[in-house]
Amino acid sequence: MSRPPEKTVINKDGHARPAKRGKPANRPNNRPHSGGAKGPRPKGEDRFPEVGVQARMVAGVLLNAALEKRTGLDEELARSPAKDLSPADRAFARATAMGALRRLGEIDQILGRRLKTMPGLPTLTILRIALAQMLVLETPAFAAVSTAVKLAERDNKTRPYKNLINAVLRGIDRDGYGVTSPVANLPDWLAARWQANFGDEALKGLAEATRFEPPTDISIKPDIDPATVGEPLEATRLPGGTLRTERRGDVAQWPGFDNGDWWVQDAAAAIPARILNAKAGETILDLCAAPGGKTLQIASAGASVVALDRSESRLKRLRQNFARTKLEAEVIAIPAEDWEDSRQFDAVLLDAPCTATGTFRRNPEALRAVRPTDIAKLADVQHRLLDVAANKVKPGGRMVYCVCSLEREEGETQILAFLRRNSAFKTAPINPEDVGAPQEALTKEGWLRILPGQWADKGSLDGFFIAHLQRY
Repeated sequence: MSRPPEKTVINKDGHARPAKRGKPANRPNNRPHSGGAKGPRPKGEDRFPEVGVQARMVAGVLLNAALEKRTGLDEELARSPAKDLSPADRAFARATAMGALRRLGEIDQILGRRLKTMPGLPTLTILRIALAQMLVLETPAFAAVSTAVKLAERDNKTRPYKNLINAVLRGIDRDGYGVTSPVANLPDWLAARWQANFGDEALKGLAEATRFEPPTDISIKPDIDPATVGEPLEATRLPGGTLRTERRGDVAQWPGFDNGDWWVQDAAAAIPARILNAKAGETILDLCAAPGGKTLQIASAGASVVALDRSESRLKRLRQNFARTKLEAEVIAIPAEDWEDSRQFDAVLLDAPCTATGTFRRNPEALRAVRPTDIAKLADVQHRLLDVAANKVKPGGRMVYCVCSLEREEGETQILAFLRRNSAFKTAPINPEDVGAPQEALTKEGWLRILPGQWADKGSLDGFFIAHLQRY
């Protein structure tokens, strides 16, 4: 057994100094996992025993798919070579790629101190994946280094760099990670936007929220005792009634899943339907309904709900969840702008297509997938959908507009423009305490601007903009 290596940290001037004995030198993952976990999270070697070199290779494929092809990791997992792995290797590959995406800026900061110039993508990918194992999954360094070298030996493009890979990773293990900034995990253009829109302190909170895998949130039917669901899952109850658990893995295997009493839904995603406050006997239109968490909330309240979405494939999951939960909805696969139906409704929920930049805790690839030009394109779609939704609201009815985006053009600016061209609507009040939202999310206009840095002591939540509108 080798002796613990002597650690050093890098100060702001770029010079190394000895670290104090005790915990390793400023390794970001030495801090507790946020989210109120009950006990320590399993380390890499405990969560994923005996995974092989092929799983590391697939992790690199997933990482680069997210960075270059702008595809989701789960979509790439459905293709070869990922789909050919064992379940344990697939889980490891996904966790490693997600960890690398969450901490990509910090990982590149650490590598940059060891490399005069960044190597080509194949070699860089091996280094990123190995460092993600060490930094995020807490895989033993000897295992991460050994498999990285083996992976390099398999490809003509990386074989000449196997000694470099070995030296860089062993040097990092010996000297420590040094000081890193979580802001580096954000693309520069998004960090600049968010700093301008929300301020320096909010930017720090957003950056910190990139670093850790979030807990799993669960919504339950209103007539179900929370303890019946929560106790087997070791869940805590959040404001508003969402249950939060640190349990990982296939939710279909969790206690109570087959009973249909609950479904997975981020705490922030549950807030718009609470604001809508559907009641038994009301008619509700859920535009852009898939994958259906909000639709389930509305239906479980006893309302008659029409769930509309342009994507038949996305509605498949909605239908599956309605069958499992034994709830009912009228499900229609058609673009909202093409739907020729004269009905008007007591309330309309529009969860509009958006850049999804607020979901980076669960989907870190969202930060790399979005481009500045996407914001304007999607804002135009939201503009049109808002006008469609407004025409479906009965006089005296209400509408909730929401996006899981942090961009003002998709939220605040969108609603200001809507109210200017629709004099029949006004902003209706929202009490954050009543709907399980952070108090600091309430804007001066009466809307909610939820940031992932909020509720840091509870494990945070996704970013959303939500407006509650009343028709005269």
